[in-house]
Amino acid sequence: MQQLRFSPLIVGIVLGMVFANTWRKKLPESWSPGIVFCSKQVLRTGIVLFGFKITLDDVMAVGLSAIVTDVIVVSVTLILGILLGKLLKMDEQTTLLTSVGSAICGAAAVLGAEPVVKGEPHKTAIAVSTVVIFGTVAMFLYPALHRAEIFDMDTRQMGIYTGATLHEVAHVYGAGEAMDAAATCTSTPEGVSSQTEAVAPVAGIREPAVIVKMIRVILLAPALIILAIILSRKQEASDTGKRKISVPLFAFLFLAVIGLNSLHLLPTSLTNGILEADAFLLTMAMTALGSETSFDKFRKAGAKPFVLALLLFCWLMGGGYWLVKGVTSLW
Repeated sequence: MQQLRFSPLIVGIVLGMVFANTWRKKLPESWSPGIVFCSKQVLRTGIVLFGFKITLDDVMAVGLSAIVTDVIVVSVTLILGILLGKLLKMDEQTTLLTSVGSAICGAAAVLGAEPVVKGEPHKTAIAVSTVVIFGTVAMFLYPALHRAEIFDMDTRQMGIYTGATLHEVAHVYGAGEAMDAAATCTSTPEGVSSQTEAVAPVAGIREPAVIVKMIRVILLAPALIILAIILSRKQEASDTGKRKISVPLFAFLFLAVIGLNSLHLLPTSLTNGILEADAFLLTMAMTALGSETSFDKFRKAGAKPFVLALLLFCWLMGGGYWLVKGVTSLW
């Protein structure tokens, strides 16, 4: 499981969906409030604590080109996703959840957007499924194309490209590690001990890729705030009352946690413990969402969400490549 880089979130939603389609109807209805609590309050807490994975030092380490690339990738992916969703005549909730997941950080982003979009649990699960499928495909496809020398990029560019276009943090780590391992093998001359192999390829792709990916995670907060403002204004346009903008508090708390973590005030052991607890909380939330998802709801959704995710995947892979080449040539 660890070798395949399956996130606990993915395992959680699969187990939840198995539960939803087998024993869910046999359990008392009194269990429902607990499931709702996990999919709402526990979810928000998990997103806030996710900020302990990131520091501002990490952001500055990759340079301006990586930050610009991430901002463009996230912005274009969200806008393109919304336009394609309208073209495919999809419902707004599924469109937004799928677009946010593709643009930012996969399942975690979908979970973060769910309280803002107020999507139904089965729509959240569908969005997660789409980004997981194409993110997993990319995790294996990128190293294969890199070994075949399809990508005309140096290690820094490849690191930025991987971090800026793959869906999950686990996908980025897995793909980066695979490409670094391949580079290490090919860079060791025959008859030379592995202890004397070149060091540069090992640190060349995975490390910047993960940092670039975490910058995209940071962009989750402003994206959710902007999304909340837009949705509030749309709702106000159809109402007669005063305009009330529902800005997600947990998005600000997420940024505050990143700032706290950047000060390095907490011991590493405590931070690691918080991250382990956070993984448990997010897995609980994902499992709860999965337990509300039956296969009948997937059939009703049809193929459109997967078509949308496929089109966004093609943009990330193709458009992201030329974007990274162009931006890195400027900085």
